[in-house]
Amino acid sequence: MPVSPTCLCLSCPDHGESRAATRLCPAYPSSTTDAQWSLLEPLLPPPGNTGGKGGRDEKHPRRLVLDAIFYVVCGGIAWRALPREFPPAMTVYDVFRRWVKTGAWQRMHDTLRDQARLHAGRKPTPTAAVIDSQSVRAADTVPATTRGWDNGKKVGGRKRHIAVDCLGLLLAVVVTAASVQDRDGAHPLLALLRERSSTISLAWADGGYAGRLVSWAGKVLSLTVQVVKRTEDMTGFVVLPRRWVVERTFAWISKYRRCVRDYETLPTHHEAMVYLSMIMLMSRRLARATDR
Repeated sequence: MPVSPTCLCLSCPDHGESRAATRLCPAYPSSTTDAQWSLLEPLLPPPGNTGGKGGRDEKHPRRLVLDAIFYVVCGGIAWRALPREFPPAMTVYDVFRRWVKTGAWQRMHDTLRDQARLHAGRKPTPTAAVIDSQSVRAADTVPATTRGWDNGKKVGGRKRHIAVDCLGLLLAVVVTAASVQDRDGAHPLLALLRERSSTISLAWADGGYAGRLVSWAGKVLSLTVQVVKRTEDMTGFVVLPRRWVVERTFAWISKYRRCVRDYETLPTHHEAMVYLSMIMLMSRRLARATDR
């Protein structure tokens, strides 16, 4: 008789019976489904011991490590507060940090974004973008050298500048101190956007980006920045064309509690958290579409 796969969770009494097991227990809301895992597993970087430099096999199943990282992003907890069903906290953090350095999270995200655009009936390469920024409060783990005060929003912490496509899918993210003006933060954002996508020719923005940024983007990046402003006859809350798309993306990102406040010592780690939130969002959507 075939033996049923045992659970991978470290707290299970049957743990270790089968290293080829794929069943996970208990299932947290952030845990990957089988359909999700089939999408994400091919996108993970190869194990270090397969790169010709020797080393041991990975001790913990990759799906369990990824579920632990998703648990942190979704729940907003500290790494050391991971439940005992997962591998040791510092092991999980080391994997997260190593994949930040190699750019693995961004590559995973970009591949899923291309798949999501194709599923929506779009070409994988966008031709237009929407940019905006959002200030988030910083915890005491954020050093003073990378944080600031946003006097307009009355927020002390960091500011994330993002560019999204017309579907609201993330194209680029840059994290700066909250004291950095939107126009100044848009310079590295648009440069990164141009570096990653040569097909984008138009970017919509709000009134905070008007001025020298528009001429700089046109001359240096061959990118047209079109400012969408409120008219004088608008009163109260009004949904502005194009700008609402990026605001919705901020709402998607803020559903993941690790992104509601900045806890990361390095700005690049907070950028990775933003990518991870969108990886979880897009993989869930694509998995549901596959199941249907």
